[in-house]
Amino acid sequence: MTRTRVLRVDLSAGTVAFEPIPAEWRRRYLGGKGLGARYLYEELSPGADPRGPENLLGFMLGPLSGALPGESRYAAVTKSPLTGAFLDSYSGGTFPDRLAGSLADCLGVLVTGAAEEPTALVVGDGDPRLEPAGDLADADTVATAEAYPDAAVACVGPAGESGVAYATIASDAGDHHAGRGGAGAVMGSKNLKAVVARGDPPAVPDALADLHEEYEAAFADDDAGRWQTAGETLESIDFAAEVGVLPANGWRDTAAAVDGIGIEAAAEAADGREHPEDDVPGGFRVETDDGETVPRGAAPMTLGAGLGMDDFDAVAALGEACDRLGVDVITAGNAVAWAVRADEVEFDFGDEDGARGLIERIARRADGDALADALAEGVDAAAERRGGDDLVPTVKSMELPAYDPRGALGMALAYATSDRGGCHRRARPIEEEVFREDWDTARRVAAVVGAQNARAVLWSLVVDDFAGETLWGDLGAEWLDALGVAHDDLARTGERIWTLVRLFNAREGFDRADDELPPRFADPLPEGDAPAAGRAVDPAAFARLLDAYYAAREWDDDGLPTPERCRSLDLPTDVLDGHPEPSRADD
Repeated sequence: MTRTRVLRVDLSAGTVAFEPIPAEWRRRYLGGKGLGARYLYEELSPGADPRGPENLLGFMLGPLSGALPGESRYAAVTKSPLTGAFLDSYSGGTFPDRLAGSLADCLGVLVTGAAEEPTALVVGDGDPRLEPAGDLADADTVATAEAYPDAAVACVGPAGESGVAYATIASDAGDHHAGRGGAGAVMGSKNLKAVVARGDPPAVPDALADLHEEYEAAFADDDAGRWQTAGETLESIDFAAEVGVLPANGWRDTAAAVDGIGIEAAAEAADGREHPEDDVPGGFRVETDDGETVPRGAAPMTLGAGLGMDDFDAVAALGEACDRLGVDVITAGNAVAWAVRADEVEFDFGDEDGARGLIERIARRADGDALADALAEGVDAAAERRGGDDLVPTVKSMELPAYDPRGALGMALAYATSDRGGCHRRARPIEEEVFREDWDTARRVAAVVGAQNARAVLWSLVVDDFAGETLWGDLGAEWLDALGVAHDDLARTGERIWTLVRLFNAREGFDRADDELPPRFADPLPEGDAPAAGRAVDPAAFARLLDAYYAAREWDDDGLPTPERCRSLDLPTDVLDGHPEPSRADD
């Protein structure tokens, strides 16, 4: 069945209704990121409070949801309370398939307004409806999921309810999260405790059966599939340490070894894998004192090396705490690291109990706890309120993950131009560039622009990030054509979606000044034998690289899409001449 509608939920009015999606929007933006961005641009006024009732929160699917190889995903699309910019955050597990099965002809759920009391949206067992969820107030993500044993649940934990600017939307009892940027804070501000999907996962359409079998086999044999089979994202920390770009102790040092928290330690600590029956299994399941958790690569990087931990059990326990509270492990780890480096706490790096206690304080944000309240808004807000600038690096107020950009100038460009802030998911040129000495400006720009455009398409199909590598050749055109889904040239579609998000951010006040890295990266990495040893980000070279990036995108010198570029991509041309200050978390 072709997906042609969205489910519109107004929590202030208490209404739930289906509405058609303009056919032109479906053709030009597909679903997921692209369609969510189009609704956000159309409906949200510049300067809107991300945690106000007017903000829109989309649970977005794609035209191929439930049929693609790998693990299904959904996209949480909104305006970020952490950055004030566009936000798309992705999560897997069983919830996306159950949501797709519950809303068989829909490309997503669009939520506005705010309920007076905690509320759940229930779909898939009759007409969609809103139900009271007051008995789940302050419940963690595991307890919330357990309250609906016959369903798949996406929910917020205590951090979302208290408005932490980097709260997550958790699914599968906290095993999966729409993590970065604070979509959970938006959901919590709306008093939407949970989305409950009771429908069965959709069957793969007959028209796609052969493609599905072919691509599942290709994924299992692809480099990305073999990499995920070996260690899911946990091998990232071993790679980062090996090439010399793994920050440690709150970005104060660089870790050279990760014996206690790397892939071998994870495999030894694990009791099994997610969906082990698949050709490409999921993450490692690890038992903790509080239950079971599935640590992803970000956990040993930011909660491990970043906090001076060399014990995988400690990292898993901290990750489990974050999962239950519903808080992003990357920003949470960086927030704790900032507090240690700023001498705001009495514990030091390597103290699991101290770190856990502070994360609990941040998530619950008790009245009168000034440090927790500041850290709940992110590192930039904490530094602005309490001092300590440039202790932990950010781009557009989003804390960087654990690839030091000094190791690859292309990675510096990817961080700086990421549409949601300091993010490694839009483009990862470091995986190749760190081993090369022959990359020039043109090669770096091509790598970053190409990856950003391709992922804009794949994330509008809402494909598994790893399995999506097998669709890289034609960006899923073969699948869309087999199902009869109308679409434009997909390479152009990627440019259109990326540029639309840039227009949204420009309207919120972002420009070239926000496409910068902290000055600290001009200082070189430590000397040594690692490929990245001794490298730095030269400010003049980076400025030239940014100029070349803007030229490749046909944006002006300030990083704004020109009217001519907008018209060529069939985009709005109402780019403002003057921009308001970004409406970031502490505004």
